[in-house]
Amino acid sequence: MIRIRDLNINLKEFNLFNINLDIGTNEFFILMGPTGAGKTVLLEAIAGLIPVKSGSIYIGEKNVTALAPEKRGVSIVYQDYSLFPHLTVRENIRYGLHFHKINKDRSDETFDRLVEDLNLSYILNRFPLNLSGGELQRAAMARALMVEPEILLLDEPLSALDPGFREEIRAGLKKLHRDSNVTFLMVTHDFAEALSLSDRAAMMNNGKIIQTGTMEDIFKRPDSTFVADFVGMKNLFAAQFRETKALTGNLEIELGAKPVDGHGYIAIRPEDIVLSRRELTSSMRNSFEGNITEISDYGLYYEAGILVRDITFKSLITKSALLDLQLAEGTSIFVSFKSTAIHTF
Repeated sequence: MIRIRDLNINLKEFNLFNINLDIGTNEFFILMGPTGAGKTVLLEAIAGLIPVKSGSIYIGEKNVTALAPEKRGVSIVYQDYSLFPHLTVRENIRYGLHFHKINKDRSDETFDRLVEDLNLSYILNRFPLNLSGGELQRAAMARALMVEPEILLLDEPLSALDPGFREEIRAGLKKLHRDSNVTFLMVTHDFAEALSLSDRAAMMNNGKIIQTGTMEDIFKRPDSTFVADFVGMKNLFAAQFRETKALTGNLEIELGAKPVDGHGYIAIRPEDIVLSRRELTSSMRNSFEGNITEISDYGLYYEAGILVRDITFKSLITKSALLDLQLAEGTSIFVSFKSTAIHTF
């Protein structure tokens, strides 16, 4: 559905470099990266809102690089909603019909479906000033979908919402995508959000796409230290490889197999680090004794830092596990993990 080839954009404040990307029809694709990575610039280039220096953008089989925004079959929803304050929700939703020739019966049917799917019937006659964040976001999505776009671009649609509204909109996005033939491309810097919504994603940094793949690949098999850090690989160590072992600091870690593409790093997700008061005799091929240096409370879970010789491991544990193991700073503890939990790159 979307094909981007060798796209370069030069703005005074920001550039995009050699962007290549493929997004399938009716896919829910996520564009991730930190603030300032270039995600919104890429969205606006697809929508036709900013000029392209070189390269091509295809929607379906059509090269839309030089087409006006209204001829691309694309709608965009910004995180600030951008509803017209002097129009009611009903008028905002139907506003785009002034610029698109859609049969009245079909547009009425689309309107009724969107109002029902997004639970908007009780606010149709209200003005944006009198809406909550969640209501504003739902109304903005209805307005974008009212003109029956082939592609819906979403610029961090959940970032400005309270947690309760965020979950509501996330569920609404899933349902909208499931019930439509629209291709969704969503920008976010929240990896947990991306995991819950999409199967495939691209990671951006400094105006470049640095990794594309399934969410599982990016989550478990990052191919750079930047991506590993972004997705929460808190156990990230420089290493030297010798046959099936990784040497990091004063530790020798068993990998289970000789790394194929070992470029000097290993990474282990903190949830794959098991803590115990005694050394485990199990399938875990790596077990080291250390001391707890810190315990941080994150509400639903705790994060423990454990110093093993000259390496600090991070492990996620539940409150019940914390109490059962009687963990505190200074406690002696064993750190264990499977060789299959180790990612090398």
